[in-house]
Amino acid sequence: MENNPIKITALSVADLATLLRRSGSRTISEEAIRRDIEKGAPANPDGTVNLINYTAWLVKESADYVDGTI
Repeated sequence: MENNPIKITALSVADLATLLRRSGSRTISEEAIRRDIEKGAPANPDGTVNLINYTAWLVKESADYVDGTI
């Protein structure tokens, strides 16, 4: 990530992966985020990702997995 202010509503996949790793994720990668987007995770038209929307999608996916709907 550059020294510019972070815009959490429009992060590049690389910046999102870096932010999540720095926040403690041991398993996140750019490839994992791209796979999530292919599976339906929300992305902005320009290919950036809104951190809040992506996190909400992950929570929903986790809940669906636990509930057995996936």
